Amino acid sequence: MKKITSSIFILILLSYQLKAQTDAPRKSMEINGFVMMDSGYDFGKMDPEWFDTMRPTKILDSEGNEFQNQGNVFFGVRQSTLSLKNYFDTSLGTVKTVFEFDLFGSGKDVGTAAFHLRHAYIQFGKFIIGQTNSVFADMEVYPNLIEFMGPNGAVFTRNIQIRYTPISTNTQTLAIALERPGATGDKGEYGEGFVYASVLDDVAFRFAVPDLSAEYRYTGSWGYLELAGIVRSIRWEDNNTDIYDIHGSATGWGLTLSTKLQMSKNIIFRGAFTTGAGIQNYMNDADADVGTKRQYNNSLTPITGEAIPLVALASYFDINWNRKLSSAVGYSIMDNTTTNAQLSTAYKTGQYASINLLYSPVENLVLGPELQWGKRQNNDFAGDPVFNLPAAKGNSGEDIKIQFSARYSFNNTFYKKN
Repeated sequence: MKKITSSIFILILLSYQLKAQTDAPRKSMEINGFVMMDSGYDFGKMDPEWFDTMRPTKILDSEGNEFQNQGNVFFGVRQSTLSLKNYFDTSLGTVKTVFEFDLFGSGKDVGTAAFHLRHAYIQFGKFIIGQTNSVFADMEVYPNLIEFMGPNGAVFTRNIQIRYTPISTNTQTLAIALERPGATGDKGEYGEGFVYASVLDDVAFRFAVPDLSAEYRYTGSWGYLELAGIVRSIRWEDNNTDIYDIHGSATGWGLTLSTKLQMSKNIIFRGAFTTGAGIQNYMNDADADVGTKRQYNNSLTPITGEAIPLVALASYFDINWNRKLSSAVGYSIMDNTTTNAQLSTAYKTGQYASINLLYSPVENLVLGPELQWGKRQNNDFAGDPVFNLPAAKGNSGEDIKIQFSARYSFNNTFYKKN
């Protein structure tokens, strides 16, 4: 009798639990984002199109010189962001869509407040299709900064992709993706204004296959450790009708090891180390993926391309002084191994550092100052005796900014009627 009573009691409890799960509110839509105002003073001079950022690649112009009219005040609201998430019940389960944009104009709108797409994707089951953070990028490495760009040595890009995540638990994550390919090249001494520029006039990139990326993350009470990799095919074809054949290919590849460590109750360390070649467009702030390389012993193909090797590091600490005051402090660097035909105007090394003190008087409101420093070092060109080009030492440039920002975040969630 007691066994029967116990069984009935357990069944009643299970029925109540199932009913509670059924009656639990289900999300229909989320509207979130933040409104943000940036202001500050640039003690040096960044590229005017990137006036409110700290980008080491933009500290020197295309001729290797510092931008003039140094010392400028700036104001802006371009970081303000709006995100829309919707949830739909289907025969495949819940389908989630995300559409997010900010006002940080790029492309033809660079330097202005204009629509800038961040995320646009569909998620169902273990798949994501659309534009979102690259699988190769660990976005949790990004510290609590108010500057838009952040550490230049971190992998940071959003890309159109098809992603599959076969493992996603509290302790382990494994994801793989096919991502949109792309690359840029540095023509070096065969670029515009040089005698042999016409040799590369009609040489263009061709991407026949998508980039392949993957990540594995292990999470514990101490934080997490993540290893991500990427491999890509970069081809270029010669459509000229001259006597040369400049077509060729290179393999781009990259590995990044990243972590977030709970050092103490109030201190979090965020770090990443990246190495590879021909993956510069996946980095937060970089230049060309492919550089020209001389091979004058080959009369048919005297010029070829090479995936530019790189090494990068990002290292930051987030510190919570108390419930209302916090800081982020750290350093980042990215270094390219340039090719023999890249000039003294080519980007070699970039460094980035910052420190802030942020105050949160009420929930969701953050404001405070941040000091930023950046440096760009250009390539040392060894010269080319065949073209009578002399050796030239690359210039370097530094910039310092003080920025003050105020940001208010919001999140409104709507639920379905049961």
